Amino acid sequence: MATQTKAKTAKTETMDFKAPFEAFSMPTPNFEVPAAFRDFAEKGIVQARDAYAKMKTAAEDTSEVVEDTFETARDGAFTFSVKAIDAVKANSDASFAFAKDLFGAKTLADVIELQTAFARQQFETATAQFKEFQDLVQKVVADTAKPMTAHVEKTFKEIKAA
Repeated sequence: MATQTKAKTAKTETMDFKAPFEAFSMPTPNFEVPAAFRDFAEKGIVQARDAYAKMKTAAEDTSEVVEDTFETARDGAFTFSVKAIDAVKANSDASFAFAKDLFGAKTLADVIELQTAFARQQFETATAQFKEFQDLVQKVVADTAKPMTAHVEKTFKEIKAA
């Protein structure tokens, strides 16, 4: 532990530290670093700074691309959810209309005819909904992959140029 003494001046206060033992107050040798070694070290530092700057830029670019990708995926998932809710509403409305029509049927032939028409209509509706979902999913996947694909292509072009 070092002992300290305070020396006060008119404007500032300074502290002088003195080593408690003689062993800790050894003189440090002064030697000159060779110029070639100094140049090598300076070049290494410059290269390290350049590499750091490139890595920082690449990390920031990648972060932006990932944010864009997740935002696009979130928007696509929201659109898909809305489309699914619309499909469920349409199917439930059709089912309730079918039930209402069934209560108004007078004969068994009317019931069979209503059931056949409802089954055909539901099959056509389901086919159309499936096609809409398929198109939407393809669009969402393409839109989601677009920023990442563009970033990867840009990176490969930069690597080829370097």
